[in-house]
Order: sequence, then structure tokens, then C-alpha cells
Amino acid sequence: MAKVVVLGAGISGHTAVVILRKKLGKKHDVIMVSPNSNYQWIPSNIWVGIGQMKPKQVIFPLAPVYKRKGIIFKQAVAKTIFPEGDSTINDPFVEVEYVNEGKKGKKEKVVYDYLINATGPKLNFGATEGLGPNGHTVSVCTYGHASHAWEKLQESLNKMAKGEKQRFVIGTGHPMATCQGAAFEYALNVAFEINKRKLMDKAEITWLTNEYECGDFGMGGAFIKKGGYITSTKIFTESILSEYGIDWIKRAGVKKVEDGVIHYETLDGEMHTKEYDFAMLIPAFAGVGITAKNKKGEDISSDLFAPNGLMKVDADYKPKDFQDWSINDWPSTYQNPTYKNIFASGIAFAPPHSISKPFKSKNGTPIFPTPPRTGMPSGVMGKVVALNVAASVKAGKVTIKHHASMGKMGAACIISSGYGLRDGMAATMTVFPVVPDFEKYPEWGRDLNYTIGEPGLAGHWIKLFMHYLFMYKARALPGWSFIPE
Repeated sequence: MAKVVVLGAGISGHTAVVILRKKLGKKHDVIMVSPNSNYQWIPSNIWVGIGQMKPKQVIFPLAPVYKRKGIIFKQAVAKTIFPEGDSTINDPFVEVEYVNEGKKGKKEKVVYDYLINATGPKLNFGATEGLGPNGHTVSVCTYGHASHAWEKLQESLNKMAKGEKQRFVIGTGHPMATCQGAAFEYALNVAFEINKRKLMDKAEITWLTNEYECGDFGMGGAFIKKGGYITSTKIFTESILSEYGIDWIKRAGVKKVEDGVIHYETLDGEMHTKEYDFAMLIPAFAGVGITAKNKKGEDISSDLFAPNGLMKVDADYKPKDFQDWSINDWPSTYQNPTYKNIFASGIAFAPPHSISKPFKSKNGTPIFPTPPRTGMPSGVMGKVVALNVAASVKAGKVTIKHHASMGKMGAACIISSGYGLRDGMAATMTVFPVVPDFEKYPEWGRDLNYTIGEPGLAGHWIKLFMHYLFMYKARALPGWSFIPE
């Protein structure tokens, strides 16, 4: 009997664990370790953050789903991986600490034959002084954060209704933050809600970003087909910002946030301040802090993890100049090179290099986006890793049959504003591949037959449909496996 352990019940981990349960017979144990009691459909946190959805609409309890599917669920946080076992246990295991009532603080050694790290990121608010819900800004990274953001947004909306001007700053809260797309979508939704209330004359909205150009989105920007013409995501994004009445500040790395004041540095080395009444800034991401030890109890974290705490996989991590990187540097199996029975998917894996061109300010501060790995790519990675692990269990040895490089993978993104069938707007964009391939597509880096962008109500309908479709799929209800990632 094999034991497969998955760490993290986000999009990637939850995808992996339900596929594993479907592919493996009942004689094998499939175990989920996650500190969260609920699954959350993160893309819809934006609607929670503007009051158009309640938190209960974007979450559901995990335990009933896992019980129904025969998945062992441990509501715990992974602390240390022992890939060789220790002096008391010969088999590899991960030490976990329970967080649920009745078991809180209790530790357990969970033995595995295969381990999938899909923990997602640590929301590293602490990397920027004063950032986050415990500081001076709001967040939409979790449904709890998004609910708090809506409370604060309502305060500003009420002040505007009484004739008081409000300054909104939305964007990235660290010089190397990612998830520009989520922040951009929230900015449009805030503008939409203000305009719906006919209060735009009382609002000053600013998009604050570490992107060199608007529309970079951590993937170096793109050229897209729009209405039969080829345009850049820079023009596409700036036109949308202008349409919504949003100003922008780019090439900016936030250094500190005080009550009502954001301090940021630009690439020219100058320090600036931006006053605000309401600010939603995405934090930096880091590994969740799992360590690793060998059989003797010695720390071997550097064998499994990069310095940022994200897990090393089958990527080329050798230092090289940006112009020398290749799509072949990117992983395709997400297998750790030292321990072949350990995998990482979604945000948990360490990218080999940035997709966007790295820049440093005149003061030496790196100011550029780190690569995005959320949403559709995370789901695809989770599926591919699960299929390879299932094949390995059945074969009795590590067997790699499936691949999913971001250099050969497409992604779709729908940036929607408003809510309802008639009340909304969206900018729909697809790119292929996510990591540009200038060898195969020397002119544009991507296949323009599949790299397109279109604004319109239809994309908004698709976004609403996807919310209910993927919540259905995540619950593993009848026919779930026929719904693509």
C-alpha cells in the first residue's frame, strides 16, 4: 500500500488530491495536510472585496468533500520534511502540527511514499513595513482579507456620499510583488462601484505598480490580437485604466506604508510619497517556512528549497544573464532533483528566473514583478503532478509520463468589473505560451493565434459562469473530472 501526501488545499493541491483519489485504488492512502478548514475560490475574492459576494459564496468546508471521496484530511501545518526518515522511522515523513480544535498544537509524523508540496505562498506583508490588514492597508488575498477590504471600502464610499473626497491607491506593495492581475482587477472594480454611485468627482484613483510598463503582469507583457489588429498589453491596459478614470504610477517599489502615506522608490533612485485614504496593495510572496532534515537530524533545507523558501524542482537554477535564459530553463515535471519522490506545484515551486526583465534602481533596489503561477497554470501543474505520482504508484517506481512547462502552456485571464448579467464589463486575455518563446516565435515571443485580448460584456458573463463551474468542480460533484483546469 502506498501513501501519498499533499500539502496545501489551494487550487493546485486540491486539484492534485482529488485526481489522485480518482486514479488510485482504495488500497492506497491519499492524505491532505492543510491548515485551512475551507476551500476558497481565490479569483472571486475580488467580488467579496467590493461587497458583491459574501465570503460563504467563495468557500466550502473541505472535510465533508474529503470524507465523501475517501481522502484522509489532517487540518495541520507542515513543519519539517524528513525525506530519509530519522533515527526512529526509516520511511520518509513530514512532521505536521495540528491547528484544529481538540488537536491544536499536537504534532504527528506523517509517513509518505510520495509527497506533493502545494502549500502556496506565505503572504509576506512583513517584507514591507506597515503593509497589510495588521498594518495600514487592505488585501484581497484571502476571503477574510477581502471581507475586511469591503468594510473599509464602504467607509470611503460613505464619506464620498457626504461630499468628502477620497484618494484610492491600488497595486503592488513590494518592489518584487507579483499578482498584478488581481490588483488590477480590484482597481477596476473599485472604480466601477464608485462610478455606479455617481461619485467619480469625489474620487482620485491611482494604480501603483512595480511593472516597467503597465500590462506587464509579471510575464514581460505581450502583444495581442484585438479586433484584428496587433497591439501591446501596455496600450491595452493603459486604455482601460484611462476609460475607468484611473491614473497610474509605474516602475515603483513600495518601501514603507504609514497611516495615510505610502513611501516608494522609483527606478531613477528617487524617493516619493503618495497620500491615500484607502489602499489595497499586494504583498511579496515567499515560501511558507517548511524546513528539511536528513536522517541524522541535520538541516538540509537548501537541498529542497531555494533561499526564498520555495521548493526546487526540475528547473535550471544556474545564474545567467536575463538575455541568456531559455524556456528550457523552466520545469515541466515539478520534481525535486535530489529526492525524486517529492514534487512541488503552483506557487510552491521556485521559478528559475523572472519572466519580466529585471531592473534595479540607481540605489540597487530590484524593482520588477516576479513570475505569476496562479489560477489556470496552478491547476494544470497540480493535475500533471498527480498523474505522474499515480503512474509511479501503479508502476512501483518513479514514472514520469506527463509534462506541463509554462514555456509550452497557455493561460487565460478574465479581468472583470461589476456583477450580474447586465451590470458588468470585462477584459479577456489569453496568452500562449505563458513564458515567451522567442526561438519558436521570434517576432512576438508568443503565438498570436492564441494570444488575444478583447473587452466586453461577454467576458464578464464567462467570469460569472466560471465561478460556479469551478466551485462545482472543486466540490468533486458528479462529472467534475470532465471540467478542464
